[in-house]
Amino acid sequence: MLFKNKTIVITGASRGIGKAIALRLAKEGANIVVASKSTVENPKLGGTIYSAAKEIEAAGGKALAVPCDIRDEAQIENVITKTLETFGGIDALINNASAISLTKTEATEAKRFDLMHSINVRGTFLMSKACIPHLKKSENAHILTLSPPLNMDMKWFKNHIAYTISKYDMTMIALGLAAELKEFNIASNALWPRTTIATAAVQNLLGGEALINMSRTTDIVADAVHVILSKQSATCTGNAFIDEVVLAAEGVTNFDKYAVVPGGKLYNDLFL
Repeated sequence: MLFKNKTIVITGASRGIGKAIALRLAKEGANIVVASKSTVENPKLGGTIYSAAKEIEAAGGKALAVPCDIRDEAQIENVITKTLETFGGIDALINNASAISLTKTEATEAKRFDLMHSINVRGTFLMSKACIPHLKKSENAHILTLSPPLNMDMKWFKNHIAYTISKYDMTMIALGLAAELKEFNIASNALWPRTTIATAAVQNLLGGEALINMSRTTDIVADAVHVILSKQSATCTGNAFIDEVVLAAEGVTNFDKYAVVPGGKLYNDLFL
């Protein structure tokens, strides 16, 4: 029960990868703050902060559902206030919330560009900023951002410049914070899946059922997060991790249990 009574703030935790991370940590008694926009269920996406909170508590953790659009600094501050009132501190932040639009430049509307940068970049930055004073008081503080390793191969720019630079900016925030916060023993890392993950975004925006069947479940990312947050923050920092590599280093050799179709062909995620 390594995470018993540890408080983890997770953005975008009402569904998908964020919720899977929450449930994995809840099994060890963690306090999970579900900081997401979804207060009313979207039939195409499923889940709300309230349904996620119920699942977290059923899994063995404590949950606090706080409506939060991370584009709004006042809403971020409300998350921090509610978290401190309820749990007394913050031990980790998972920057999971993200917007995606895989469009070429001429097809990328200004509002779509602004959405990705206000959530992916500005939101990640401001959420991290708000948590730092409280992470400084934790015995093993971590910031973990769901973003890819920096890969300057132009194939990752030519088809979706706006999305690519927003995700790379998230990673640069993660790596920059690692250097800035090292003196306080606050770890900051990035994490990205080697394969596509079976989420509503993949289902609805990327490849439908065919791509889902070439994907892994959200459990692989959740297990990798568990490993990273278990490490000592003073030494495990400044990395752009890949989920499979993290787990392989812990002795995992068979990844079939994570595949939607065990033994089937897998599709590499973007940026790898």
